[in-house]
Amino acid sequence: MQKIELHILAIANSDNQPHNFVIILKEAEGKRRLPVVIGGFEAQAIALAVEAIQPSRPMTHDLFKNTMDATGAELHEVLISDLSQGIFFATMIWELQDGRIVEVDARTSDAIAMAVRFRCPIFVYAHILDKAGIEVDSPGGSTSEDNITAMSVETLQNKLKEALEQENYERAAAIRDELKRRTEQQ
Repeated sequence: MQKIELHILAIANSDNQPHNFVIILKEAEGKRRLPVVIGGFEAQAIALAVEAIQPSRPMTHDLFKNTMDATGAELHEVLISDLSQGIFFATMIWELQDGRIVEVDARTSDAIAMAVRFRCPIFVYAHILDKAGIEVDSPGGSTSEDNITAMSVETLQNKLKEALEQENYERAAAIRDELKRRTEQQ
Protein backbone atom coordinates (compact mmCIF):
# COMPACT_ATOMS: atom_id res chain seq x y z
CA MET A 1 0.00 0.00 0.00
CA GLN A 2 1.14 3.52 -0.79
CA LYS A 3 2.29 5.63 2.15
CA ILE A 4 2.27 9.43 2.28
CA GLU A 5 4.52 11.41 4.62
CA LEU A 6 2.91 13.91 6.98
CA HIS A 7 4.26 16.80 9.04
CA ILE A 8 2.74 18.39 12.13
CA LEU A 9 1.17 21.69 11.14
CA ALA A 10 -0.71 22.75 14.27
CA ILE A 11 -2.34 21.70 17.52
CA ALA A 12 -5.57 23.50 18.42
CA ASN A 13 -8.60 23.23 20.67
CA SER A 14 -11.32 21.04 19.20
CA ASP A 15 -14.52 22.97 18.58
CA ASN A 16 -16.51 19.76 18.13
CA GLN A 17 -15.25 17.93 21.22
CA PRO A 18 -14.76 20.14 24.29
CA HIS A 19 -11.72 19.29 26.45
CA ASN A 20 -10.04 17.69 23.44
CA PHE A 21 -7.60 19.00 20.89
CA VAL A 22 -7.02 18.45 17.20
CA ILE A 23 -3.61 17.89 15.70
CA ILE A 24 -3.40 18.92 12.07
CA LEU A 25 -1.04 16.82 10.00
CA LYS A 26 0.01 18.29 6.65
CA GLU A 27 0.76 16.22 3.58
CA ALA A 28 4.49 16.68 2.89
CA GLU A 29 3.99 16.95 -0.88
CA GLY A 30 0.46 18.21 -1.35
CA LYS A 31 -2.40 20.35 -0.13
CA ARG A 32 -4.27 17.89 2.08
CA ARG A 33 -4.53 18.03 5.85
CA LEU A 34 -5.42 15.23 8.22
CA PRO A 35 -7.13 16.41 11.43
CA VAL A 36 -6.83 13.94 14.32
CA VAL A 37 -8.71 14.52 17.59
CA ILE A 38 -6.52 13.84 20.63
CA GLY A 39 -6.80 14.25 24.39
CA GLY A 40 -5.36 17.08 26.43
CA PHE A 41 -2.51 15.08 27.95
CA GLU A 42 -1.44 13.79 24.55
CA ALA A 43 -1.62 17.31 23.08
CA GLN A 44 0.62 18.52 25.90
CA ALA A 45 3.07 15.65 25.34
CA ILE A 46 3.33 16.45 21.64
CA ALA A 47 3.55 20.22 22.19
CA LEU A 48 6.34 19.86 24.77
CA ALA A 49 8.41 17.83 22.33
CA VAL A 50 7.67 20.07 19.33
CA GLU A 51 8.67 23.16 21.32
CA ALA A 52 11.72 21.33 22.78
CA ILE A 53 10.62 22.06 26.34
CA GLN A 54 12.33 19.85 28.90
CA PRO A 55 10.25 19.21 32.03
CA SER A 56 12.18 18.91 35.29
CA ARG A 57 11.35 15.18 35.43
CA PRO A 58 10.67 12.83 32.50
CA MET A 59 7.06 12.62 31.37
CA THR A 60 5.65 9.24 30.31
CA HIS A 61 6.67 9.54 26.65
CA ASP A 62 10.13 10.77 27.64
CA LEU A 63 10.51 7.84 30.02
CA PHE A 64 9.54 5.42 27.26
CA LYS A 65 12.03 7.05 24.86
CA ASN A 66 14.78 6.87 27.49
CA THR A 67 13.99 3.19 28.05
CA MET A 68 14.07 2.39 24.34
CA ASP A 69 17.33 4.34 23.94
CA ALA A 70 18.84 2.31 26.79
CA THR A 71 17.89 -0.95 25.09
CA GLY A 72 19.24 0.16 21.72
CA ALA A 73 15.85 0.17 19.99
CA GLU A 74 15.23 2.83 17.38
CA LEU A 75 11.89 4.13 16.13
CA HIS A 76 12.07 4.20 12.31
CA GLU A 77 8.60 5.45 11.48
CA VAL A 78 5.06 5.94 12.64
CA LEU A 79 2.29 4.81 10.31
CA ILE A 80 -1.36 5.82 10.62
CA SER A 81 -2.50 2.41 9.52
CA ASP A 82 -6.27 2.26 9.91
CA LEU A 83 -9.42 4.31 10.31
CA SER A 84 -12.46 2.63 11.81
CA GLN A 85 -15.63 4.34 13.04
CA GLY A 86 -13.86 7.71 13.07
CA ILE A 87 -10.90 6.43 15.14
CA PHE A 88 -7.37 6.42 13.74
CA PHE A 89 -5.02 3.55 14.54
CA ALA A 90 -1.25 3.71 14.33
CA THR A 91 1.68 1.36 14.13
CA MET A 92 5.17 2.17 15.37
CA ILE A 93 7.96 0.49 13.37
CA TRP A 94 10.94 -0.25 15.63
CA GLU A 95 14.38 -1.68 14.87
CA LEU A 96 15.72 -3.62 17.83
CA GLN A 97 19.39 -3.78 18.74
CA ASP A 98 19.75 -7.19 17.06
CA GLY A 99 18.38 -5.79 13.78
CA ARG A 100 14.88 -7.25 14.01
CA ILE A 101 12.00 -5.05 12.86
CA VAL A 102 9.01 -4.99 15.20
CA GLU A 103 5.61 -3.39 14.58
CA VAL A 104 3.79 -2.17 17.68
CA ASP A 105 0.13 -1.09 17.74
CA ALA A 106 -0.39 2.33 19.35
CA ARG A 107 -2.89 5.12 19.77
CA THR A 108 -2.19 7.67 17.06
CA SER A 109 -1.57 10.44 19.59
CA ASP A 110 1.00 8.36 21.49
CA ALA A 111 2.70 7.30 18.26
CA ILE A 112 2.97 10.94 17.15
CA ALA A 113 4.36 11.93 20.56
CA MET A 114 7.03 9.26 20.13
CA ALA A 115 7.75 10.25 16.51
CA VAL A 116 8.50 13.81 17.62
CA ARG A 117 10.87 12.57 20.32
CA PHE A 118 12.69 10.17 17.99
CA ARG A 119 12.59 12.63 15.08
CA CYS A 120 11.25 9.94 12.79
CA PRO A 121 8.81 10.36 9.91
CA ILE A 122 5.03 10.04 10.21
CA PHE A 123 3.19 8.33 7.36
CA VAL A 124 -0.42 7.55 6.51
CA TYR A 125 -1.75 5.05 4.01
CA ALA A 126 -3.02 6.88 0.92
CA HIS A 127 -6.51 5.41 1.19
CA ILE A 128 -6.89 6.83 4.71
CA LEU A 129 -5.80 10.29 3.61
CA ASP A 130 -8.18 10.00 0.63
CA LYS A 131 -11.03 9.20 3.01
CA ALA A 132 -10.33 11.54 5.95
CA GLY A 133 -8.08 14.23 4.49
CA ILE A 134 -9.18 17.78 3.82
CA GLU A 135 -7.83 19.55 0.75
CA VAL A 136 -6.85 23.15 1.40
CA ASP A 137 -6.52 25.53 -1.51
CA SER A 138 -3.54 27.85 -1.38
CA PRO A 139 -4.70 31.43 -1.02
CA GLY A 140 -4.19 33.32 -4.27
CA GLY A 141 -2.58 36.72 -4.31
CA SER A 142 -1.57 38.91 -1.44
CA THR A 143 -3.84 41.39 0.30
CA SER A 144 -3.33 43.84 3.11
CA GLU A 145 -5.09 41.30 5.36
CA ASP A 146 -2.14 38.94 4.79
CA ASN A 147 0.26 41.38 6.51
CA ILE A 148 0.06 39.89 10.00
CA THR A 149 3.21 41.67 11.17
CA ALA A 150 1.31 44.98 11.11
CA MET A 151 -1.67 43.72 13.17
CA SER A 152 -2.18 44.30 16.88
CA VAL A 153 -2.03 41.36 19.29
CA GLU A 154 -5.78 41.60 19.86
CA THR A 155 -6.46 41.56 16.10
CA LEU A 156 -4.10 38.62 15.68
CA GLN A 157 -5.93 36.67 18.40
CA ASN A 158 -9.26 37.33 16.67
CA LYS A 159 -7.79 36.39 13.27
CA LEU A 160 -6.37 33.18 14.80
CA LYS A 161 -9.79 32.22 16.11
CA GLU A 162 -11.35 32.95 12.69
CA ALA A 163 -8.69 30.93 10.86
CA LEU A 164 -9.26 27.92 13.13
CA GLU A 165 -13.04 28.18 12.74
CA GLN A 166 -12.59 28.25 8.95
CA GLU A 167 -10.13 25.33 9.21
CA ASN A 168 -7.46 27.47 7.52
CA TYR A 169 -4.66 25.83 9.48
CA GLU A 170 -1.80 27.26 7.46
CA ARG A 171 -2.96 30.80 8.25
CA ALA A 172 -3.59 29.81 11.86
CA ALA A 173 -0.04 28.47 12.14
CA ALA A 174 1.39 31.70 10.67
CA ILE A 175 -0.62 33.82 13.10
CA ARG A 176 0.38 31.60 16.03
CA ASP A 177 4.04 31.94 15.04
CA GLU A 178 3.71 35.74 14.87
CA LEU A 179 2.11 35.83 18.33
CA LYS A 180 4.87 33.59 19.68
CA ARG A 181 7.56 35.79 18.09
CA ARG A 182 6.09 38.85 19.78
CA THR A 183 5.90 37.11 23.15
CA GLU A 184 9.56 36.10 22.89
CA GLN A 185 10.57 39.72 22.10
CA GLN A 186 9.02 41.01 25.34
